[in-house]
Amino acid sequence: MTLPTNHQTIMPYLIVKNAKDFLTFLETVFQGELLNNHQREDGTVMHAEYKIGDNTLMISEASDRFPPMNSGLFIYVDDADASFIKAVNAGAQPIMEVQNQPYGRSGGVLDAFGNVWWITHVIEKG
Repeated sequence: MTLPTNHQTIMPYLIVKNAKDFLTFLETVFQGELLNNHQREDGTVMHAEYKIGDNTLMISEASDRFPPMNSGLFIYVDDADASFIKAVNAGAQPIMEVQNQPYGRSGGVLDAFGNVWWITHVIEKG
């Protein structure tokens, strides 16, 4: 099986209210790359793809036909503390402060679009 460039076998597809603002949140907090952004005639996001690291999220604006479909997302970053602060500054609400866990340094936020992000970095064993 050959997949399109920047696609994985399983890809999160988030349908959110204010998708344009959600794309700004992704850029502000995770510094990824907007791969495409197809808009409806009214200017809302019909389908966008946003790459973070080696994974791509698909995003669309919620509508009457397709209501919001929020998710819980676990993301590895270089610095969980810094990314957590960026997320809160971008409007996310803390749900678990960043702390050391057996699997790394991790904290959780609820973004303004209804998604929970578990922001984690691996603690190097020295």
